Amino acid sequence: MLEQIDGIVLKTKDYGETHKLVTIYSGKFGKFQALAKGAKKPKSRMAAVTQPFIFARFFVYLGSGLSTIQQGELLNSHRTIREDFVKTAYCSYIAELTDKLLENKDMDPYIFGQFQQTLEWIEENDQAEIPIMMYELKLYKKAGFAPVLNQCTNCGRVQQPFFFSIVEGGFLCPACRHVDPEAVELSPKFAKLLYLFSEVELERIGTIQMKPENVKKLQAILQAYYERYGGYLIRSRKFLDQLDLFK
Repeated sequence: MLEQIDGIVLKTKDYGETHKLVTIYSGKFGKFQALAKGAKKPKSRMAAVTQPFIFARFFVYLGSGLSTIQQGELLNSHRTIREDFVKTAYCSYIAELTDKLLENKDMDPYIFGQFQQTLEWIEENDQAEIPIMMYELKLYKKAGFAPVLNQCTNCGRVQQPFFFSIVEGGFLCPACRHVDPEAVELSPKFAKLLYLFSEVELERIGTIQMKPENVKKLQAILQAYYERYGGYLIRSRKFLDQLDLFK
């Protein structure tokens, strides 16, 4: 069956001498792989629409075996991303995380929309840390291991201040702090912001001002949380960590 699918290229892999195996993410069919014949040839029309982060309209033959891209129409090249190694690093990270955490052909237009919004934010702005954390939290929820950010994980109370516990998987109230003595104390404002990040769409957020030390604190919490519950090694994360050393 030939399908018209608007999607974003997450990654490509060489397939034989002249072809590429392309992983595409779409709102209509979720994540899927398709063969782009001749895409490695410099003059191939397929070469232009099978680069990472390309947003294109693909005409794909979805068969019982390996799907095949018959044609592609460029919608947004996101060239600015590929010309900036920092933006490329950010987008490589969210693309790899998306690829690892989402099941094939699991349709979710909301998550796809948030991925697309995050990609566009990174292309248009220099600071991407907050949008990436917002997307991470939504992706964790989709994958089934999101932290509890609206109440105490131990007793269900909503009393603040909260402490974030990696071991307990979310907030602990003051009365339950003893459950995890290593839980990190969060101010009421910080805890509310963390909840906001997990629930509000990126397009509804204007400018969020956070002190650099608070951004790093939140990044450290989420990274430690993913390392405990995520289950997959994200290789592009290492390069982002190295970039942080030069900031």
